Amino acid sequence: MTVPAKPVPFRMIALTALSMVMTSCSDGHLRGSVSPSPDGLTYLAIDDDDGGLCGPILVDGVGWQHPIGAPARVEPGVHTIECGGQLSFEIPAGVVFRFNYWGP
Repeated sequence: MTVPAKPVPFRMIALTALSMVMTSCSDGHLRGSVSPSPDGLTYLAIDDDDGGLCGPILVDGVGWQHPIGAPARVEPGVHTIECGGQLSFEIPAGVVFRFNYWGP
């Protein structure tokens, strides 16, 4: 005797699919992405200047002097970036952190 399978509710399928998409598209860093640095030091690259409309970019209160996309040496830890508004983000040790998201 076979028992017919229960249909899986649409909500369960949708939530499972959403969680898979959210975890597969991110390395866990909201403001950017990380990759191991070639020399084990820590770097920040600002890949997005928010359209260039917000004035100078400040990192930890200091004007960012490096070209967009060019990694520059920084200390690991929590940093702030300003470009119209102020955001905080954390850079792990030994990586190139590519900042690319100004959104909420």
